[in-house]
Amino acid sequence: MERRTFLTSTAAVGTLGLTAGCIGNLSGGGNSETVNFILSPAESDVDVQQQYEPLFTHLEEEAGVTIESNVAKDYAAVLQALDSGQADIADAAPAVAIEGDNQGSTDVMGIRVAYGAAKYFSFITTLADNDIESLEDLEGETIAFADSLSTSGSLFPLYMLSQAGLDVGDAPQGDPVDFKGQWSDHSTARETLVNRDPVMAAGTGAFSTITHVPKSQLPDRVKKYNPSVEDAGSEDPQLDLLQASDPIPRAPILVRRDWEADARDGVREALLNAEESDLVDENAEEELWFTGVNEGSVSDYEPVQKVIDELGLELGQV
Repeated sequence: MERRTFLTSTAAVGTLGLTAGCIGNLSGGGNSETVNFILSPAESDVDVQQQYEPLFTHLEEEAGVTIESNVAKDYAAVLQALDSGQADIADAAPAVAIEGDNQGSTDVMGIRVAYGAAKYFSFITTLADNDIESLEDLEGETIAFADSLSTSGSLFPLYMLSQAGLDVGDAPQGDPVDFKGQWSDHSTARETLVNRDPVMAAGTGAFSTITHVPKSQLPDRVKKYNPSVEDAGSEDPQLDLLQASDPIPRAPILVRRDWEADARDGVREALLNAEESDLVDENAEEELWFTGVNEGSVSDYEPVQKVIDELGLELGQV
């Protein structure tokens, strides 16, 4: 199979589209080391910096550092920020962990878990009143996806479409053959499906659409691992589930491989020892979606590498 280079960016260092924020050291020290933490823009309707405040507060209190946070414009910019030294730690996608390891620029500091589950899912959904009953019915239609590098919002949906017999062409960095694709973020993909007639399906992380999918449509593997299963079908409009992926290892926290600061070990220890009460503020407007971080390595993402290989993609230089 011809391999297609993926994960490319022409952005220059210093023009990564970063939105800055500073939490500030909360441990009382005036000479604490600054740690640059870059976040991924997974959903446009979520203030991700506000969402991560409990984690930043925990790291500052336990590791005695000052966290400065930035939001990247996309997943490729996350890797470029780590590779260029603009970031020390990152909220990242599994594909970024794979390419960062390939480039020798990042390590997996930990893998996030949500209420005990270290797996999550990709969904392809459609409106209940659409005349779409299977993935095969999407031939010739328009499908909305999340970021092109998103594991659950792009790579796994494309893989499921390919397995259903649709020609994905040069997607996600080029045009598919058997359908039209639009890439944005998880919430935008969902809302585009709901509000725009040409879009007949959305490929997103299950976390973005499960509240619209009736619980009766969820396969057993989703019910086993997904902590949001009890909320399934609780929101309108109803979305019908066309396909759920196999379980995907949850997203990593990455660290710049050449970050040799004294704070590195303390941050890692604080991250891996964080408990649910440290991370989740039930009164927060934007509640953090994960409840802990487990030890892990890039080898945990072999299922993602398999999908990348099946699609004929080769993760390229950023």
